[in-house]
Amino acid sequence: MSTIYDFTVKDREGGDVSLETYRGKVLLVVNTATECGFTPTYADLQKLYEELADKGLEILDFPCNQFGNQAPGTADEIHAFCTGRFGVTFPQFGKIDVNGDDESPLYAWLKSQRGFAGFDPSHKITPILEDILSKADPNWNQSSDIKWNFTKFLVDREGNVVARFEPTADTGTVVRAAVEELL
Repeated sequence: MSTIYDFTVKDREGGDVSLETYRGKVLLVVNTATECGFTPTYADLQKLYEELADKGLEILDFPCNQFGNQAPGTADEIHAFCTGRFGVTFPQFGKIDVNGDDESPLYAWLKSQRGFAGFDPSHKITPILEDILSKADPNWNQSSDIKWNFTKFLVDREGNVVARFEPTADTGTVVRAAVEELL
């Protein structure tokens, strides 16, 4: 069985980064976008990072333009937006695809470890997402594909995926509690 440490990804400049670099850390792997209704999640992620990085949390940010073209621009432009607007200091990588023919091998593996977890029924954006997704594919909720920006995978210190959080999961409470449990 593989772990997250078996993968190599591209940094913002296109260089290789072995995820072995993060061995022993609790990881939160997130596909992000700068022009999404969930973009304010960057602030929640940064707060989590500032408060828990010294205990072993690392957040790995993978911009993705597959959902409504909401991550336009280059990796450097995205980085400038995130650092300028949200003060992001966690690692940001090169843009990737998380679904489809050109999906990142890392994301193919993450999805094989944890399937779609369901949207929070009380979240105000849930009905909008369900409407968009059901029009594109009536069986959208039966695949492990990433459904939207800011889906998060929680990885333990041994490199195993232990949870998946859809974008409607509250980062400050639900995600934070799961992260703290592993720290």
